[in-house]
Amino acid sequence: MKTDMEATAPAGTPTTDTLPRRFADFQTLGEALDYAASGVRGLNFHDARGTLVRAYSYAEVREDALAQARRLIAAGVHPQERIALVAETGPEFASLFFGVIYAGAWPVPLPLPTSFGGREAYVEQLRVQLSSCDPRMLIFPPELAQMAGEAARVAGVEGIDWAEFAERPAPETALPQANGDDIAYLQYSSGSTRFPHGVAITHHALLNNLAAHSHGMALVDTDRCVSWLPWYHDMGLVGCFLSPVANQVSTDYLKTEDFARRPLAWLDLISRNTGTTLSYSPTFGYDICARRMSSQTKASDRFDLSRWRVAGNGADMIRPDVMQSFVDAFGDAGFQASAFLPSYGLAEATLAVSIMPPGEGIQVELVEETELSGGDRHGDRPQRFRAIVNCGKPVRDMVVEIREEDGTPLPERAIGKVWCKGPSVMVGYFRDEAATEACMADGWLDTGDMGYMSEGYVYIVGRAKDMIIVNGRNHWPQDIEWAVEQLPGFKAGDIAAFAITTPGGEETPAVLVQCRASDDAERQRLREEIRERVRAVTGMNCVIELVPPRTLPRTSSGKLSRAKARNLYLNGEIKPYDIAA
Repeated sequence: MKTDMEATAPAGTPTTDTLPRRFADFQTLGEALDYAASGVRGLNFHDARGTLVRAYSYAEVREDALAQARRLIAAGVHPQERIALVAETGPEFASLFFGVIYAGAWPVPLPLPTSFGGREAYVEQLRVQLSSCDPRMLIFPPELAQMAGEAARVAGVEGIDWAEFAERPAPETALPQANGDDIAYLQYSSGSTRFPHGVAITHHALLNNLAAHSHGMALVDTDRCVSWLPWYHDMGLVGCFLSPVANQVSTDYLKTEDFARRPLAWLDLISRNTGTTLSYSPTFGYDICARRMSSQTKASDRFDLSRWRVAGNGADMIRPDVMQSFVDAFGDAGFQASAFLPSYGLAEATLAVSIMPPGEGIQVELVEETELSGGDRHGDRPQRFRAIVNCGKPVRDMVVEIREEDGTPLPERAIGKVWCKGPSVMVGYFRDEAATEACMADGWLDTGDMGYMSEGYVYIVGRAKDMIIVNGRNHWPQDIEWAVEQLPGFKAGDIAAFAITTPGGEETPAVLVQCRASDDAERQRLREEIRERVRAVTGMNCVIELVPPRTLPRTSSGKLSRAKARNLYLNGEIKPYDIAA
């Protein structure tokens, strides 16, 4: 095994690997790594400044994973038992994840602590997820021993840091043989904090979706990937860790926390690694990079993004204004707007449901507000449109239908609930039959999202559970939040809109806005400005509450959690500023 000091060149120079490319056509994930290990490609881990600290070929991943599997079996781990792993981006997690696979058990990636949560919140989050997946043990980075160890103790689970685990003997032993119908892993969706749902994915489902990635993105032998996405989120784990292994793509990694501190290091890494053609991010990643670029600085003086062929976008609502800002900021560095590749997916479908064909870029349809709100589209001329981004075509083997609440299929361009069916849909939620039955029927999955189909393309409007219904009309919280974001001093993530019930029994929108102003008069002025802005956009009078910065809760992947914000507000745990009416 190479040490960090020996890792002086990235794994996987495109011109040196003569291994015939196989695009995830394997029966199990272990078989995929076995094949990738016979080539020279691999994973490369970089520090906060983008300096390579460890080149980790797939051959080394496999060697270390087999040793981890033997350690697990020596510890008494049996097939189908769960092994919880704190998903730090690095070689230790990579070898452990595949080691659990080789041992026939089920790896369960769990989140790292976030900058916006405290110690107690993280311990409780781990405890709840450990109680849900009922693992044989929890393995974690040494630096998290205090918090993760406490969560394991409270949950009654054996906890051990992975440095200590690596010191255990790894005696030779026979490894169990998996088949495609076996569960490969459990994935906790980012919003599953209080009532976690462990998504059970088989080897067959996983490999089918990974093959759909290579097909949908039209992968070629010279493709190379860069990623900062966390491995406890489905897009990071499946799209930027497991997919590169199964499709034999070398990948360069920044840790998520390092990206958060220095976002432009992501683009530096793409520029320096001249073979990089693939990289994915939610909208906020592109947004923060565009904001960090000074208007006085030419991007071409620092970056070369001309080879970036697939700039994937997913995991949250795609905002065309942000995408345009990114093009404006980095166009002179060679970035092509046609590289944008919108997609739609969720953990319950393994990952990808739809992918935009490469080269078609961001395509937007302007939809009348009356169509979105369920009103009469033939009435008075609408005053407002919303830009809905095309999220591509269903991936190979996936079927998408738009349905009424009662399950009746809807015609072209009619907005309804998005259902999908295909080989990569989950088996169900682990040990939660009721939750599984609530979203699955005859092999079809109710995604919980609203959207429509047009000429074979999927358009996502929003989450059904987030919808605000006032006087029989539907209002999307994103519309209210985006309206407030246009005011000076506010940005994406500062605003949460949701429905509450007034003392008179009527449903009305409430809007929580993180406010940095300290002067009471200024806060009062801002509240009135926000109220007028929301009224102008929606025609509704909303409850406007200003709250301190860093108050609004996030999911483990950093997205705003409206449902949790609503609960905390109604419970009195979010305390707005006391401003005179």
